[in-house]
Amino acid sequence: MSALLDVILPVFLIIGFGWAAARGGLITEAGIDGVMRFSQNFALPCLLFRNMAGLDLRTAFDPGLMISFYGGAFAGFAAGFFGARLLFNRPMTDSIAIGFACLFSNSLLLGLAITERAYGPEALAGNYAIIALHSPFLYGTGITMMELARSRGLGLGPSAMMRQTLRAIFTQPLVVGISLGFLLNLSGLPLPGIAAAALDMMGRAAIPAALFGLGGVLFRYRPEGDTRTILWICFCSLVLHPAVTFGLGRFVFNLPVPGLRSATVTAAMPPGVNAYLFAHMYGVAKRVTASAVLVATALALFTAAVWLHLLP
Repeated sequence: MSALLDVILPVFLIIGFGWAAARGGLITEAGIDGVMRFSQNFALPCLLFRNMAGLDLRTAFDPGLMISFYGGAFAGFAAGFFGARLLFNRPMTDSIAIGFACLFSNSLLLGLAITERAYGPEALAGNYAIIALHSPFLYGTGITMMELARSRGLGLGPSAMMRQTLRAIFTQPLVVGISLGFLLNLSGLPLPGIAAAALDMMGRAAIPAALFGLGGVLFRYRPEGDTRTILWICFCSLVLHPAVTFGLGRFVFNLPVPGLRSATVTAAMPPGVNAYLFAHMYGVAKRVTASAVLVATALALFTAAVWLHLLP
């Protein structure tokens, strides 16, 4: 157990440092916003571009890996959506936002950091393969469902909805970094050494800055009401998603150990801040998703240790 804590605690200590700095007034809300903009709009896209450009596409994109992870993700979405509708009597748009919180695990800030701490940088190929599709695929799903729910009776045509969805997806800096990295990878052109060195420097700053900023953002959230719904989101994110992923990966697809580790650890992460941002974008279920991000992130300190213990 001490070895597991050595892996997980440093990640959460950085989050806690950001939280304590925000709580103590050592950094303002504007400062935290600046850290998050730097990490999400600049440093993380550079990290993703660099790794996508050098990824071995033939070996990284194992169909069994992707089906295991995303099968678990959509099991979480279905449980979150129908639980919100049938158990908690939430409106359709609220239920989609709650389902999205169960769908969108924190694959980048926590998944990468914990996998690297546990298994080393060489174990991250599966993580990057998952991340390559994570934002475009899951945002596309969430936005499409939300737009369908909101446009009922408004006469919005399929082409207009498609344009709106694609614009929302491909204006995200993270998706831009992934897409450009893929294009360079497919082109076969080498990345100039000077550019590679600069990207590496930006990439090294990405995860620590993002984790610190995440701690500051979480300080703003207060768990208020909706206790049962919050706990349901935590169950779907921290238990159901990784359980389905682990089961598919180990017993159906017989994934190699590195792939099983990447898929399960990524699936075991709590909802990312993007879950709240998605709810905020549409003005629905904001309080419950914000509280769920905070509570699930705290619980992940313990549940992630369990999943790491179960993995080979």
